[in-house]
Amino acid sequence: MQAIVTPSSVSGTRTAPASKSSMQRACAAALIRNGQTILHNPGASADDQAALNIIRQLGAEVHSDDGRVIIDSRGINPKGTELDCGESGLSIRMFTSIAALSSNEITITGGGSLARRPLNFFDEVLPQLNVSCSTREGYLPLRIKGPLSPADITVDGSLSSQYLTGLLLAYAAADAGDVTITVSNLASKPYIDLTLAVMKSFSLRLPENRNYEQFYFSTSNSHPNGDEQPLSYTVEGDWSGAAFLLVAGAVAGNLVVKGLDVFSSQADKAVLQALMQSGASISIEESQVTIGRARLKPFHFNATDCPDLFPPLAVLAAFCEGRSVIEGVHRLKHKESDRAATLQEELGKMGIVIEIQDDLMIITGTETVRSASVHSHGDHRIAMACAVAALRADGPVTIGHAEAVNKSYPSFWQHLQDSGAAVSLNQ
Repeated sequence: MQAIVTPSSVSGTRTAPASKSSMQRACAAALIRNGQTILHNPGASADDQAALNIIRQLGAEVHSDDGRVIIDSRGINPKGTELDCGESGLSIRMFTSIAALSSNEITITGGGSLARRPLNFFDEVLPQLNVSCSTREGYLPLRIKGPLSPADITVDGSLSSQYLTGLLLAYAAADAGDVTITVSNLASKPYIDLTLAVMKSFSLRLPENRNYEQFYFSTSNSHPNGDEQPLSYTVEGDWSGAAFLLVAGAVAGNLVVKGLDVFSSQADKAVLQALMQSGASISIEESQVTIGRARLKPFHFNATDCPDLFPPLAVLAAFCEGRSVIEGVHRLKHKESDRAATLQEELGKMGIVIEIQDDLMIITGTETVRSASVHSHGDHRIAMACAVAALRADGPVTIGHAEAVNKSYPSFWQHLQDSGAAVSLNQ
C-alpha cells in the first residue's frame, strides 16, 4: 500500500493507541497467572495479535467480548510443537523463556525482520537453565526443550531488556526460590520498570530489584501465581505511537492527545523532555497533552533507554533552527530495519541531512522539506516518521509499504486524516 501525504496542518483531539509494550506483557502475565484475566483497552496491532496467538498456542483460552479481551489460563500447556511469534521482537525475546518452562520440545518461528534478528542470547543462557537450545547460527528457527530450572545466572543486558523481561516472568512462573539474575550493562531500564509493574498488577512473584544489577527471588515470598478470582487490567496508552502525534502537533498545527499516563513507566514518555527542550508549545496534564507549533530550537537528547523515539525526534529536529544531537545509535541496528541507516536514507530523500558519528545522530534543521517518494523498508516507525515530516514538505510525499504501521499503530493513517492531514491511501 502507498500513502500520499500532501502538506497540511493538524488539529483536534486524538486518543493514543494502546501500548503494545503494556499489552504484550499483560498477555504473558495472564498466561502465567492461574485464573481469568480481563483486559480493558486491549491493543489491536499486529504485535498485539501475535502475543494473543502465542498464549493460545501455549494453552490459554482467549476470546473478545464488548471491547475487552478475556483470557483463561492454567499455566504453560503447549497445544503443539511450534510457536509462531509473527514479526514481534518483544514476543520472541519474552515468550521463548516462558515457553521453555514446558518439557515439550518446541520450535519457535517468526517472519519478516525476525529472520534477521540475532538470538545468540538464548544459545548462551538457556543451557545454563537446563534447557536444550539450538538456532541456525544464532538465527531462527529456534528449538528449545525444557523444563527451565531457575538458577543463579549472569546475563548481558546491553542488546535489549526484553530478554530479561522473559527471564523475570519465567522465574516468577517457576516459583523460583533464592536465586539471583545478575545483569551487566542493562539497556532500557524503564522497560524493566514496566515489566515489574505488570507483574505486580497480576500478583505474580516479584524479585527484589537491586539497582538494576541484580534481581533476587527469595524463598520467603514464594507463592502460587494468581488465584481463581477474575483479574481486570487496563492496557496503558502508548507513548511510542503518541510521540508521532505530539511531533505532528509541534511542527504542523495544534493537537490534544488523550489517553496517556504521565506517571507511566514507559520509556518513551521521555519524548516530553525533548519537546520541552526544543521549545515546543506544550501543556501537560494528568491524562492529556496539548501540543502546538512554535519556533523550535535544537536539542540534545539521550535516547539510549528509549530508542523507539529516534524516528519522531529526527523529524522534530528537522524543523529546529540548528543542529540537534540524539545519542544511542547503537540501539538501532536490530530493529525492523537498520533504523539509523534507514532514517538517513529515507529522510535524506526529503532533503533532511542526518549524520551518524559513532553513537550520535546529528540532524541539521532545514527550512525546506522536499516532495519525494520514500519507502518504509517494512518498518512501522519509518513510515510514521516520513508521514509527519511530509506535513511540512513543499509538495506531496509518497510512502511505499505504508501498511507497515499495522505492526504497532494500525489506526495511524485514520488518526492523521481525522486530524485534518491530507492523506490518501492506494492499495
